[in-house]
Amino acid sequence: MTALTLSTAAASGLRADAIVVGVAKGPASKSGGLVVAPGAEAVDKAYDGGLAGILETLGASGAEGEVTKLPAPSGFKAPVVVAVGLGAVPEKDDTYGAEALRRAAGAAARALAGAKKAAFALPITDAADAGAVAEGARLGAYVFDAYKENGNGAKNGKAPLAEVALIGGKPRDAAYKAAIARATAVTEELNRARDLINTPPNDLNPESFAAVVSAAGKEHGIKVQVLDEKALEKGGFGGILGVGKGSAAGPRLVKLSYTSAKATKHLAFVGKGITYDSGGISLKPAGHNETMKCDMSGAAAVFAAVVAAARLGLEVNVTGWLALAENMPSGSATRPGDVLRMYSGKTVEVLNTDAEGRLVLGDALWKASEEKPDAIVDVATLTGAMVLALGNRTFGVMANDDAFRASIVEAAEEVGEESWPMPLPEHLRKGMDSPTADIANMGERMGGGLVAGLFLREFVGEGITWAHLDIAGPAFNESGPFGYTPKGGTGSAVRTLVRLAELTAAGDLG
Repeated sequence: MTALTLSTAAASGLRADAIVVGVAKGPASKSGGLVVAPGAEAVDKAYDGGLAGILETLGASGAEGEVTKLPAPSGFKAPVVVAVGLGAVPEKDDTYGAEALRRAAGAAARALAGAKKAAFALPITDAADAGAVAEGARLGAYVFDAYKENGNGAKNGKAPLAEVALIGGKPRDAAYKAAIARATAVTEELNRARDLINTPPNDLNPESFAAVVSAAGKEHGIKVQVLDEKALEKGGFGGILGVGKGSAAGPRLVKLSYTSAKATKHLAFVGKGITYDSGGISLKPAGHNETMKCDMSGAAAVFAAVVAAARLGLEVNVTGWLALAENMPSGSATRPGDVLRMYSGKTVEVLNTDAEGRLVLGDALWKASEEKPDAIVDVATLTGAMVLALGNRTFGVMANDDAFRASIVEAAEEVGEESWPMPLPEHLRKGMDSPTADIANMGERMGGGLVAGLFLREFVGEGITWAHLDIAGPAFNESGPFGYTPKGGTGSAVRTLVRLAELTAAGDLG
């Protein structure tokens, strides 16, 4: 992955392939125009103060994510200057938000694919800014090319930007060093989640996913327990078994346990891990299957967050539960109309086998509840209804506690993930009444994302604070890359979960 260094060197003297500077849209009150952002003063001076005018001549506007390249000034050791748009100039002062810095750094890093080193002279005023630029650069540089080779065995395309030097950083300052260390751990684990999401389902199934988790557990001192088909059968995990029984690849329930000797709180994260979702007997229509390798994004996010918490040494106990199965149609598959007995003992009439995520999560949620954690957060690419409601970049947040829901939305905003609080209307629960079983896995069509949340609530232990993150929209980007977000798996919710763990460790959450 892209290496990170803090540099106090002058931009002109750094040996690099490019110098990255920030530009912005000037305020309308001052007739607009392009503005060179703080951090680029030395570069602008080398153009005799004319950098903004040159960029405007080249068509630059300062719009968010816009990248413009031009030859470096005379005397610079780097041959190219890359100007990246930060969006509008801040109204109150010249302090740009962390998310603006992340997105700009991500766009620049992606534009510099193939380069060995770039110096980023973006507006860094403190350690938090340095961390944001570092995050954006590493996430923006991400590529997934594991399956691309030509006849000579070389990778197609360009390698990711190899090194980023943050000009204005303070290499001897403890806060700056801590910010870079945090950015390194979080981005490495988030990109690992992206790799898993992008891995084709013929190579990633419940068993191989569990093997990846076990290896990471050994590396980072995390206890990992894997329940296979026999253990699931013995334990009565009817939801996970019911979803996985149509596949030749058996299901798994994986538990990751990170513990801190100084912890006073315990968080449980539960992830939906459908390594491929055909819809089962309720087969998805043509055009809806091609990206269903991403239906394990929730489990990937939980896995990444637990490992990141361990690497950061957070003073909180974090348990991750990965409910892994492959949902396939076959002679042994669960049928619409079948009744499953869940791990909790509750029976579920399966009206649609494509509503399978709530079945595996139901088992995992009840198992997680047995440990009486202070809070449970589940993460899932659960419903197309949530995508219809919130689009492709925002995940929905439901909870049995309004204050906890608000804290999650606030944490997501803080780390740059878009979320929106959603209700759990009690009148929708009646639609899941079944004449045959305790509950059906389907209810009213309208408000389907909320219905799914109400279903999951049935499997949360009494008195336990719980939230549900439906990441169906932002988990997999089918359009072009933007900011630090690539095409394909995004790693949605990883940073929110890590932030929740940090806040809990600090005693600032619940």
